[in-house]
Amino acid sequence: MVNPEGVLKSAPMTVSERILEIKQFLQQTPIFQDLVEEQLSALANIAIPQTYKRGETLFLEGDEGTGLFIIKSGRIKVFKVATGGKEQILHIFETNEHFAEVPALDGGHFPASAAAIEASEVMFIPGTAFLMVLQQNPLLAISMLKTFARHMRKLAHLVDTLSFTEVPERLANYLLNLSDKFGNIEVVELNLPKGQLAALLGTIPETLSRTFYKLSQDGMIEINGTTIRLCDRDRLISLGQKK
Repeated sequence: MVNPEGVLKSAPMTVSERILEIKQFLQQTPIFQDLVEEQLSALANIAIPQTYKRGETLFLEGDEGTGLFIIKSGRIKVFKVATGGKEQILHIFETNEHFAEVPALDGGHFPASAAAIEASEVMFIPGTAFLMVLQQNPLLAISMLKTFARHMRKLAHLVDTLSFTEVPERLANYLLNLSDKFGNIEVVELNLPKGQLAALLGTIPETLSRTFYKLSQDGMIEINGTTIRLCDRDRLISLGQKK
């Protein structure tokens, strides 16, 4: 297709092409990779693609839980906000990960809020349709149980971290985990704005900035904007293990 300026434009995607694209995406996600063709087609027909700008809210705590979400691109944070306005990020979900399964299954309200950290595309699966597929596929039910177990472990770890460690220990572990994620690299790039990182680590931006400065003064790290060099991994590990 050519527009008046002579520039080639792709033709709009037909309904069947869109459903096929959704089906191919669902098939490659860990949660749905064991479904048979018929079940994948059923999900693809009711899945709703949604896009969100950075900072845009998917749902708020207390909203009716109508289904679950699978991330096609971008990152989504699930968080709670205290009465005074302080935010605590519970988890950050990335491509191919899914969340909000509990309200999708029990029909209750969302127990936390969710918002896009960056421009994101998700697939929304209505809860009623998801339950029908779940009843037809024992492997999917087992996969969901494993998902719940992983989420419980992460929440238990978060409670332990916030209850028994201080901000320097939390920051040390965050930097080490970021390094490990990319093969124990020495120089890491912060993957969150410092305000969001503070919310993830259970503190406020001012305290986080002071902690960065203290680790830098102690020779454990070097800071250049959002680039952090881990100068003394052994001391960071020792700090992260401190209780």
